[in-house]
Amino acid sequence: MGTFSAIIEIAILYCVIYTILKGAKGSRFGQALMGVGVLIAMSALFTYLFHFHVLSLLIKYLLIYFSISSVVIFQPEIRRFLATIGALGNKQKLGEGTMSLTPKIFIDTVLELSERKLGALFAFECAISLRGYEESGTEIDAVITPELITTIFTPPLPLHDGGAVIRNGRLSSAHCLFPVSHNPDLARSGMRHRAAVGMSEETDAIVVAVSEETGSVSIAHNGKIHRYSGEAIAPALSRWMQKAIPDAKEDKGFLQKKIESFQKIFKIGKGTHLP
Repeated sequence: MGTFSAIIEIAILYCVIYTILKGAKGSRFGQALMGVGVLIAMSALFTYLFHFHVLSLLIKYLLIYFSISSVVIFQPEIRRFLATIGALGNKQKLGEGTMSLTPKIFIDTVLELSERKLGALFAFECAISLRGYEESGTEIDAVITPELITTIFTPPLPLHDGGAVIRNGRLSSAHCLFPVSHNPDLARSGMRHRAAVGMSEETDAIVVAVSEETGSVSIAHNGKIHRYSGEAIAPALSRWMQKAIPDAKEDKGFLQKKIESFQKIFKIGKGTHLP
């Protein structure tokens, strides 16, 4: 019985540690966690070899203070992790209900916005609900079409500022206020891109931003932003839409046609992928 309990405990610890490390990989929390782990290992080895009892006690107390302060320092990452756990089992299947959006429609829409250099911001709701952010905007609940989206994001119309929330393949709300990221790496980015990253830090949403200056498209997810321009936009959107709209089926010849048409628009040979 004791051996069986030990195996269960080891399995639980393995799952917990693996989940934390996998979720923290590449984030500020992950880098700090790695740094603290290295320091702890070196300090423990050093104090064990030379029998520094006072130093060992000091390190133990510092670890307690670090555990408490990490809750404040890494509040966005911890909040997103807890919200994701709380949303398990509540995620609606995208193919059910009023599902109307397909990758073809959305890519058509974004490419038109990019070509006309109309700034836009979209958030695809995943497991974590975005209803709290919708309350700051205007409820629409409409089928997504390129004409509708272009009309909404054309200035100086009243709904062109802010972000749009997409739920179950429909445009749920527009003119919504998204949280703004304070990541220092985004110091040169505009407010729209900071809002895209901020929303991805707070929730598990896939956020799409179109730049009104360059026409480039950025995708924010889990606190990271990926930038695409030129002919790289269409295939990148296709990959991300497989996550945002997993149950939707895409026309096989559509992507290639869009890449060729976008090459003609920009008159370039290869697209640029900005990391």
